[in-house]
Amino acid sequence: MTETEAKQRPSARVYRRRRIVVFTTLAVLLGLLTTAGVYTSNALGAPIPAASPLVDDPEPVAAAAQQLVLPGFGAYAVGAVGFDGLLAAGNDQTPMALASITKVITALTILGEHPIPEGENGPDIEYTDADVDIYWDMIAQNGSVAPVEAGATLTLKESLEALLIPSGNNYGVSLSNWAFGSEAALAEQANAWLAEHGLANTHVVDSSGISDDNVGTAADMVRLGEIALEDPTIAAIVASKSVDIPELGTLTNSNKLLGTHGVDGMKTGTTDDAANLLFTADYAVGASTVTVVGVLLGGESHAVIDDAIAAMLDSIAPGFHEVAPLAANQVLAEYDTPWGETARARAANGATLVVWNDTPVDVEVHSEPITLADRGDEVGTAIVRAGSQEITVPLVLDATLTDPGAWWRLTNPGALDEQSAQSETE
Repeated sequence: MTETEAKQRPSARVYRRRRIVVFTTLAVLLGLLTTAGVYTSNALGAPIPAASPLVDDPEPVAAAAQQLVLPGFGAYAVGAVGFDGLLAAGNDQTPMALASITKVITALTILGEHPIPEGENGPDIEYTDADVDIYWDMIAQNGSVAPVEAGATLTLKESLEALLIPSGNNYGVSLSNWAFGSEAALAEQANAWLAEHGLANTHVVDSSGISDDNVGTAADMVRLGEIALEDPTIAAIVASKSVDIPELGTLTNSNKLLGTHGVDGMKTGTTDDAANLLFTADYAVGASTVTVVGVLLGGESHAVIDDAIAAMLDSIAPGFHEVAPLAANQVLAEYDTPWGETARARAANGATLVVWNDTPVDVEVHSEPITLADRGDEVGTAIVRAGSQEITVPLVLDATLTDPGAWWRLTNPGALDEQSAQSETE
């Protein structure tokens, strides 16, 4: 090695060291920049954490139990249209003689074959000497009758009025002959109708109920009354205190409770041994009307059963009440986002129900976790339940939840990592 080479060698070593340091520094900086870029990219592209709702689930509401005044005799049952089960009952599964309540079954069976459109009177029926003979035969059997004249022509509706309002046994037979050819054929068709409508504990042998072999349970009679109310012709007839028919004169309803204690129907029944009444009553409850259907079978007299039914209805009516467990705009859940925004889930509208007695009313809130959402978005439901009644009310957001922005994303890696892990798990 020459002296010149010897002098140059240390400088070369210094140069190489500087070059190593420079490149090492550049590599570190490049690594940091790459890491920062990856972090920034991941942070800005990560899913936003969901805000879980803090739910306000209202407590169930229930009124105090209503004390009822119930008959201490016979068989009875009371229900209400649109309400499950019976409001009150006693011996309601015991078959009892129906007497003239049978005529409601006769009318429904005939209308099943010859329906009368609402507001119309149905086909014309000509009455003859044979119908006059039926009239006198019923008087001989000590049955209730309505007047009839040979040569008279009545509409089907007028004939049903004569059957149901003064409880004319003779019209049961005459209408059976007109509709089915005989009373026996009517009874056969009526029993088929009863079976079809699930009234398994009721059976008839004639059209008027003059035989004690026409039997049914109180529970069945409540359902019968509800079915009868669905027919506008029958519903109008049984609510009439009297009707004027030119060929027959004025017919007066045998139901003496009609127009009192809310009673607006339906049919009396009298045997040699007992008095019956299938009744309906309407009561205003808040903005709604509740229709009660009931029966009392086997009373000593109509005066006795009328008093018992009046007392029972007067105790039942106050048991219906209107409940508003949910108000429009009521807050049912609150959201707090990890980046500091808040919003509340409100009921889109209110809910009001009519409930019986101490039936509890419950509100069940279902509110979903959310990330970004606009004001007015649906975020869940509130389900209001009372017995079989159910109302579903949407929950809507009262504020907009916006994107937290780049700065929050970059400075809150923990929240983003947690949401990413949760998303991968799901």
